[in-house]
Amino acid sequence: MTASALPRRDFAVLFTVLLTVAAGNTALQSVLPSIARAIHIPDLLVAVIFSFSALLWTFSAPYWARASDVQGRKRLMQVGVAGFGVSMLGCAFTIFAGLSGWIAPIATFILFASLRSLFGLFGSASNPAAQAYVAARSSEGERTAALAMLTSAFGLGTILGPGIAPYLQIAPFGLSGPMFGFAGIAAVVGVILWRLLPSDHPMPTRDNHGAPSSMPTILGGATGASAVAADVGRAPRLSWRDPRILPFMLYGFASGSIQAATGQALGFLIIDHVGGAPAAAAKSVGIAFMVGAGATLLAQWGLIRTLRMTPGGLMRWGAGLAALGTLGIALASDYEGIVVAFGLTSLGYGFARPGFTAGASLMVGADEQGAVAGAVTAINGSCFVLAPAAGIGLYELGGSYPYWLGAICLVALLAYALVNPVLRRSWASTEPGDDVHFTP
Repeated sequence: MTASALPRRDFAVLFTVLLTVAAGNTALQSVLPSIARAIHIPDLLVAVIFSFSALLWTFSAPYWARASDVQGRKRLMQVGVAGFGVSMLGCAFTIFAGLSGWIAPIATFILFASLRSLFGLFGSASNPAAQAYVAARSSEGERTAALAMLTSAFGLGTILGPGIAPYLQIAPFGLSGPMFGFAGIAAVVGVILWRLLPSDHPMPTRDNHGAPSSMPTILGGATGASAVAADVGRAPRLSWRDPRILPFMLYGFASGSIQAATGQALGFLIIDHVGGAPAAAAKSVGIAFMVGAGATLLAQWGLIRTLRMTPGGLMRWGAGLAALGTLGIALASDYEGIVVAFGLTSLGYGFARPGFTAGASLMVGADEQGAVAGAVTAINGSCFVLAPAAGIGLYELGGSYPYWLGAICLVALLAYALVNPVLRRSWASTEPGDDVHFTP
């Protein structure tokens, strides 16, 4: 195998690994609100489960990125797929027992949170290892495109996950069925990875690190780790407080926190509007997540490259569209209105995230691209530690509260993007057609 030619079969295996992890994660997010209502777990505890897993992911992903240089990328991918599969299987048995009344709700929560933490600790290993595998086996000219396509597996997974989940709610498993299903899929993918992907023996060189991996998000897409970062390699750590990138980090933290808070509450909002049995309501939640993920992919796969906007333009349009969509959710009186508004919100975030990521990347040199990706990853991961709990807490006070407050904050963020001198300078920081940093 040459460095400039990664066989299609090998790439397909890597793509399948990331697709499976993203789809399983988003499928779980779409059914867990219904599970919580069926078992009578407080809504806030659902947010705690995802927040704790996100915290573990944020700290473990950089470790796995470094370990892949020493232990081999394929081995680390196997660790990640195994961690994902074991976590899903354990969570499935726990939820099945809780739904059957075999264990108390609080015991169900504790066991589920503990088993979900395996995903945050070990499931994060496969992503940076897969990126490093591609980076080490592609030429410089091919690498960015290859890594962008690999990263797009996240976005595709966030569409497929909620779409598949309702069809896995089969007797006698019910709402725990999707977790059993994805545990089985993980086992099959693990065998494919073991049998079909050639082993690697990487040398500990600077230019073949995987970028610190991002966590699949509620609204679709990854939360950090750009293809450019993995392409260039890891430079020394760059603080998010560096004045060159600080405004972009503040924008990213604010937009990501609003996204996490409002997105986490969405499942409960839809359930309360739709009503009926939890299993039927879960299908409605899944459809909404699919619409949101589709809107995000529309922005990142089509509109960004077609419209050729600068990072500043993406941040302005992103905050503005997300504000309109979030306001629409607050005002919506029926399920259809919520779904349409959520699609507009997701379209806005589909602009905003590549905007601030690319803007920060363009503010530093080539030798700091890996470092700025690490800073972006840390900021994005931190958005999902406390914000989901805040969103659920506001929702319990009033169903529309997270969305009214979110819309107000997004308008303020739009004003910040318009007046901040560093962000204003990013309005013209790319030449027309230079969209290499705008990766899905």
